[in-house]
This record gives sequence, structure tokens and C-alpha cells, in this order.
Amino acid sequence: MGALTGKIALVTGSARGQGRSHATRLAEAGADVIAVDRCETVPEMPYAMPVPDDLAETARLVQNHDRRIVIAQVDVRDGDDLASVVAKGAAELGGLDIVVVNAGISTVLAAEGTSDSQTWNTIVATTMTGVWNTVEAALPPLRETGRGGSIIMTGSTASLKGLVGAPGTPAVLAYTAAKHGVVGLMKSYAVGLAKESIRVNTVHPSGVDTPMLENDSLREYFAEHPADAEMLRNALPVKMLQPGDISDAVLWLASDASRYVTGVGLPVDAGFHVL
Repeated sequence: MGALTGKIALVTGSARGQGRSHATRLAEAGADVIAVDRCETVPEMPYAMPVPDDLAETARLVQNHDRRIVIAQVDVRDGDDLASVVAKGAAELGGLDIVVVNAGISTVLAAEGTSDSQTWNTIVATTMTGVWNTVEAALPPLRETGRGGSIIMTGSTASLKGLVGAPGTPAVLAYTAAKHGVVGLMKSYAVGLAKESIRVNTVHPSGVDTPMLENDSLREYFAEHPADAEMLRNALPVKMLQPGDISDAVLWLASDASRYVTGVGLPVDAGFHVL
């Protein structure tokens, strides 16, 4: 029996990176999974987004643990579509207990030909408004089970301190503002849902080895602005964390081992926030 046997988890942004790692780790612990991702190009981002085959690979990895999985392509910015997908997945699998609100995008420089306002709106809509849409989509099936539940939002070290790039980098401001907003959502939902035994927490990673950070756009930017690379410096002697490091914290917050933990922002950041 795994720590999550009999549980059903929703994971957004699950086609690759942290989301795929979380979906796989929760399945390993016994959970069935609803895995969603946009799997389309985001014109404002100067790096490649996941594709449908990536989401299919997440499904294969979950099934390797003999767990059921429902996958769907959906944009977390579209609350109505997301609610429909979550409702159908929960009905097929038998409810919902865990919500891992992971979908997000980030860059320092926007894609060529993209305006500052387009970049701002896209990052905030995905990384903050998408969190609100996800929780609201998940609440009906969470409540219907009557079992309580755990909502885990992916924050960032940018939720805990200000990040500033060279002049002309509104994307950094948008990401930092959005991730601070995620903390506000977490704290408000934690208060409002406590009476229903639905816990709400955030995990705050520093740099994680995923395509959102490991891409040509960021490498070129930091080569030209080495001082800004300090934004990613950790206190402990490690350059980047691995997705599984964050999944360990997500699993703990999803499990009964943290049954009395709510309203907490948990840094998993190699000491980044203490610098």
C-alpha cells in the first residue's frame, strides 16, 4: 500500500519537467492521475513548449506504476474548458483528492516581435490567473467526495523575494508579481477551505533543471548579462535542483503525513531565499 493508495490527483502542466515528475511520483505512491497541459506554442515565450507526445509519455510513465490516468490538452487560462476537463476526469476515475497546480511559464526576454504588454498579460494569465482557474475547477469534485483534500501550488523563489533583470525585461517583473500573487491565493484559500478539511500550501523551488530554464534564450541572456545570473544562485553548493527534489515535497504535502499542514509556503530552494 502506497501513501496515496485510493487517491486521485490532478496535475497541471504535466507534459514534462516538474509536472511530469509530480504525476509520476504521485502514481508511484498509489494515486490515479488527471494530467493536463496546453501542449501548444506560446508565441510570447522564446523557447519550445511541450507537444502532445510529451503528455502521452507522462501517461506511459504513470501507467508503468499500474495506475489509471486521464490526459487532456487544455489551457489553464480557459476556466470553462478546464472545469469541463477536470469534471470529466474526476467522474471517470471516481473523484478528486489532490490538486497540484503546477502550470506556469517564465522567461527573461520575450519572443521577438512581442510587446511588453503581451508578455505581461500572458505570463500573469498563465502563472497566476491559471492557478485561480485550476482551484475553482477542482473544488466541485473535491467537495463532492467529502474526503477533504490537499491543494499544492507551485510558487517560486520569486514568490519570496524580488527578482530584477536588466532594463527591458518586463517578463521578470510579470513572473515575480504573478508568483507573489500565488502566495496570496494560497493563504486566502487555506483560510476559506479549512473548515472543509481541504488543505492549501505552496512549494517554492529555486532553479530546476527543466526546459523553462535550460534553453538557448536564457543561456544567451545570461552570457550577455552575467550579473543577472546571480538571480539563480543558491546558498547550498548546487546550481540547479532536479524535478524529483520538488516532487518529494509535493508528495509529502499530498499525503496524510502533512495532514495538519495548511497555509504554508515551503521553500525547496537550496537556501536561495536566505541570501
